[in-house]
Amino acid sequence: MGHNRALYQEIKKIFTWTFFKSLIVNPAQLPFVAVFILIAELILNVLIVERVPYTEIDWKAYMQECEGFLNGTLDYSKLRGDTGPLVYPAGFVYIYSIFYFITNKGDNIKLAQYIFIGVYLLLLIFVLRIYIKTRKVPPYALAITILTSYRIHSIHVLRMFNDPIAVLLLYASLNCFLDARWYLGSFIYSLAVSVKMNILLYAPALFFFYLVNLGLNNTFKQLLVCAITQIVLGLPFLFSNPVAYLKGSFDLGRVFNHTWTVNYRFLDVKVFESTMFHLVLLGIHIMLLLLCLPMCIQYFKSYCRLRYIQRQFQPQIDAKNLENSKSMKSKKENKAKLNQNHKDDLSKEQENFLKSFENMLQKSSSKMGNKSVDKVKPEKETAPYSINFDILSQLFVLPMFLVNFIGIVCARSLHYQFYSWYFHTLPYLLWSTNYSIVIRFLILALIEFCWNTYPSTDATSVMLHICHISILYGVYRKMSKEQNFVAKNA
Repeated sequence: MGHNRALYQEIKKIFTWTFFKSLIVNPAQLPFVAVFILIAELILNVLIVERVPYTEIDWKAYMQECEGFLNGTLDYSKLRGDTGPLVYPAGFVYIYSIFYFITNKGDNIKLAQYIFIGVYLLLLIFVLRIYIKTRKVPPYALAITILTSYRIHSIHVLRMFNDPIAVLLLYASLNCFLDARWYLGSFIYSLAVSVKMNILLYAPALFFFYLVNLGLNNTFKQLLVCAITQIVLGLPFLFSNPVAYLKGSFDLGRVFNHTWTVNYRFLDVKVFESTMFHLVLLGIHIMLLLLCLPMCIQYFKSYCRLRYIQRQFQPQIDAKNLENSKSMKSKKENKAKLNQNHKDDLSKEQENFLKSFENMLQKSSSKMGNKSVDKVKPEKETAPYSINFDILSQLFVLPMFLVNFIGIVCARSLHYQFYSWYFHTLPYLLWSTNYSIVIRFLILALIEFCWNTYPSTDATSVMLHICHISILYGVYRKMSKEQNFVAKNA
């Protein structure tokens, strides 16, 4: 009876305004909301695939490039599609070659779209797991941001670009690093780089994260895992024409087409394509990294120290909880035996009398405001000892997202599919500032508006830069304030 009453009380709590409000605003309740987001995304993406017409952009070219590889061409300079030469590393070729077979040489577009629904849902699982661990962003902010983005859904299930594949692997690797699965994380991170080179934007932060946590020797081992993965994947093409492979898949000097730019529409084409413009952006990128990386390293050091404390205390916490659990179990067993002995000694008439007497006392106490008769309360179970060490993930996630974002801010050109590079990090970055809720959502809305405007305009390009710089300034300001506070109180 006691167990059923407790269960009833827990169920009753779920249907209260307090619990509902907690689901909306409390980051600790995100696991419940995450399930809702995934179900809603599944339904939404299926509706998009079934009702929104497919528009060809790069899928056909991807299939043509993979077809050349499958026909035996290993010289990267000879692998081409309708949109031009192949410009992605070997991992892209292998993954899209699998899609080539599954989708009947790329002709079964609808099947390909459903595959990408799966890709996007898996990506969301990894993203939401990061947000669940960090407990930084309220559930309603994530639900609104994720479910309402037209451009992100278009990139994933209507265009089937390779960017989502690379980003999916990136988030998978970040989850591995959070779980201290270093070798697996390095391998998957390198796989992500092998699909698209933009994942290297995370490399400066990841290098120092290795160094702080693992030391120089083990950092070298992780870099070796990354390098070997790249070499093994690229081996067939390296044997055939190493220069063509390296130049084609890792071309740092690639000139983008001004027609597709989202962030520099206001520039003249000649300026946009000039080497000097590229060098200026590269210089700004390096300066911003030099400005922010010292703070990121301090975050990593704090993460490392607190994880060490976790390893020291967790066994003691677990042992104490086990001891309390055994003690409570023993008390319950003794109490059950005692109650059974009393029941054996009582007749049915005596039991009924005691129950009616207990009910009378309860009614009497409620009428008298519990002043004259106190209701006997059952012994409560001791709450288990726990420390939410997962929240330490904030010290890893923010520097990683920030360093990638700096790369976005300084990008020579952003095309529409590049939105997926940082879209899911935006709520985290904005909730790492001191801006008001209204300002945060205003920035998110303006960024979404800029990415949904096609073709981009001078005004939307300028607006996008203003939003990016506002986020960067807000994060930097809060991080520097926190570090100054820690330094003064150390």
